[in-house]
Amino acid sequence: MDDARDCGNCGRAMDVSGQKFCPDCGQPTPAHRIDWHFLGHELEHSVLHMDRGIFYTLKNLMIRPGHMIRDYLAGRRAGIVKPLLLIMILAALIVLASKFLLDGDMTGAKLLASAADGAAAKGDQAGAREARIGAVINDWMNRHFAASTIMLLPLEAAMFRLAFGRVGKLNYPEWLVITAFLTVQTFVLWLLTMPLHSGRAGVVAWVLLLSLAYGMFTLVQLFNDYPRWKTMVRTFIGFSLFMVASQVVMGMVVAGWLLLGGAPR
Repeated sequence: MDDARDCGNCGRAMDVSGQKFCPDCGQPTPAHRIDWHFLGHELEHSVLHMDRGIFYTLKNLMIRPGHMIRDYLAGRRAGIVKPLLLIMILAALIVLASKFLLDGDMTGAKLLASAADGAAAKGDQAGAREARIGAVINDWMNRHFAASTIMLLPLEAAMFRLAFGRVGKLNYPEWLVITAFLTVQTFVLWLLTMPLHSGRAGVVAWVLLLSLAYGMFTLVQLFNDYPRWKTMVRTFIGFSLFMVASQVVMGMVVAGWLLLGGAPR
């Protein structure tokens, strides 16, 4: 391993004997060999530790979300996991859990395919066509769950920025962070309710309504010096604008897909 007198990352000589961190880059010194003890230590301190790491962040995001987000925006970020990393981790957990509980169908693609078959059997060709297109889109989202979520974040942040205007004097990048944390909340709710999803199309709608309620709770805490009812109204407007805008985007994607000859059979 590297000499304890030098930083293994940048090579800077340590100022005093026994110095635990490099004063230039902050890496621990000496750099420990990667072994089972090292991996166990990393697991404990980055995941299982209750005063920092993933569990700490998720606990605060579900119990005192607005206060935690305000701290994060103000620069008090020690122990809080970055929201995009949380999205990736929870997306992976959702995909894994769906393999066992939903046969890999997180977005209801199979229910839409069944609806298409039912509409076709009744002679409703237009309804069958629409349902098949929805099934194809949802199937794509199943296979690219994390990517599709992250792709929609800028749109959601823009809609909330529009709905809240100058409230809180937050800029667009700050709204990106807020909406990322709101997405993490939705993923937590999704995971907790996943055993109820199988064969029940309405459960997803209930999860979305619960996410809306949690979003209101979060933003009321975040903007604690702003009238609560106004925050709740603006939150509802932000969610509604996002739902409409996302449907418009999906409609444009479907229209382009159909123009390219991608009509489902």
